[in-house]
Amino acid sequence: MDDFTKKRIIKIMDNYTRDKIPKHLQNQLKLNYKIRGNNITLIEERPAFKSDQWVQLDIAQFRLDQEKWKVYWKDSKGKWHFVDDIQPDEDFEKQLSIVEDDNRGMFWG
Repeated sequence: MDDFTKKRIIKIMDNYTRDKIPKHLQNQLKLNYKIRGNNITLIEERPAFKSDQWVQLDIAQFRLDQEKWKVYWKDSKGKWHFVDDIQPDEDFEKQLSIVEDDNRGMFWG
């Protein structure tokens, strides 16, 4: 991922994760993301039970492969799987929107 694309993705994800959770719930739920190479992982964070620690749950992963973004989901064993009915697309925001809408209940429990 080139620097221009990375800066653009950071801006998109910063806005998305900031605006997704209503202010009054942000002490109970947070959205975050991490970038590693050409992968962007969307993460949900919640306070751990009877602890001041936060628990992270991976929601979805976006992978830039041959100039197109592919969407992956994570199984209970921690393995990522390509979502084959979401077509790879050059438009990252389109892929993020598909995960946001989550018509199948695959990403948001």
